[in-house]
Amino acid sequence: MIKIAVFVSGSGTNLQSLIDSCESGFIPGRIVIVVSSKPSVMALDRARKAGIETAVVERKQYGSVEDFTGALLEVLDDINIDLICLAGFLSKIGVCMIKKYSGRIMNIHPALLPDFGGEGMYGVKVHEAVIASGRKLSGCTVHFVDEEYDRGPVILQRTVTVFPGDTPETLAHKVLEEEHRAYPEAVREFALNYKKKD
Repeated sequence: MIKIAVFVSGSGTNLQSLIDSCESGFIPGRIVIVVSSKPSVMALDRARKAGIETAVVERKQYGSVEDFTGALLEVLDDINIDLICLAGFLSKIGVCMIKKYSGRIMNIHPALLPDFGGEGMYGVKVHEAVIASGRKLSGCTVHFVDEEYDRGPVILQRTVTVFPGDTPETLAHKVLEEEHRAYPEAVREFALNYKKKD
């Protein structure tokens, strides 16, 4: 059973899919803490309802990415986390965390990376860009996090068709449904193949 931390900033629908998948046994692991960069978000309510410990590390309280990341690391210090899942986490994390948890931080992005990724590409902006490009396919990507936005190694992708009548909102809805399948699949695969360090 791997120990998972989930970082959130919003409503937490991907968090919920991970909670449900751990509770059902699909993911052989458990979420031991949910950390939010904002207070009073729905994701924290979802965690508390599931009996999961929560913490808030507000990004705006820290002047630099390094100081913010240091505070995040302090929260995880005594928990011995195996995997960090970024689930709608809208703050950049520093290199010190990426190095410490190398190959053990996942993110999910609402497009088929490497296209439509990078700094500032999140939420509805991604779907607007996909539609404006005329692409016939979109989807989501689960990837490992490295020092560059949305450039880490791809774990898996799921696709959806972009129809002529799609709006950013209808496309977002379709992609989100695939995210809720893709993230648990990626975490399950990680858990089944992960060798804990002694």
